[in-house]
Amino acid sequence: MIVVIDTSSLLSLVRYYLPFDKKGVLFEVIKSKVSSGEIILLDAVYEESKFVGQKIILQKLDFLTDKGFLKENKVITKTDELIPLAPTRFLNMVKNQFVANPFQLKKLNESEFEVQKNRFMESADAKLIMYCQHLIKDNPEEEIYLVTEETPSANDLKLFKKIPAICGILGIPVITLPQLLEKYPEVDLGFS
Repeated sequence: MIVVIDTSSLLSLVRYYLPFDKKGVLFEVIKSKVSSGEIILLDAVYEESKFVGQKIILQKLDFLTDKGFLKENKVITKTDELIPLAPTRFLNMVKNQFVANPFQLKKLNESEFEVQKNRFMESADAKLIMYCQHLIKDNPEEEIYLVTEETPSANDLKLFKKIPAICGILGIPVITLPQLLEKYPEVDLGFS
């Protein structure tokens, strides 16, 4: 199983799960899954982590700031040259299927939409989605998930749909952090 994790899930992990991990079991499982490549951390998500919740993600998952650990395990996956599987089709979908609010789209002229589209294509959300497309194509026998705490419903007035809604269109499996943790039998926080 390979998972690509979103900033929202990392934030939930450090805020709501690690405080109950008194023996460090969950921390060590996450660290080992990151180091083995079972949990993939994209550079765009890593960069977002530097600015979310007063850097709590990097403080609590301190191995993510350990230069030796990062280099030795090649933890941060570069996405600067990442493109969609079918670029023309994907870009058409951005305009025709990924827009959350058609009314908002109508208020934009062509160049304003281009700016919004380019901003979306460079976002961590788009990179997570595109990277998962490539993973699924390159590893057809592997169980692959995008892990996020986002819900499919648009509730933030953004132009584009949220990760689960776009993944639903593209056929990318999405799970939440609790669903991921259920898949790791070695994680037991003592709640059962």
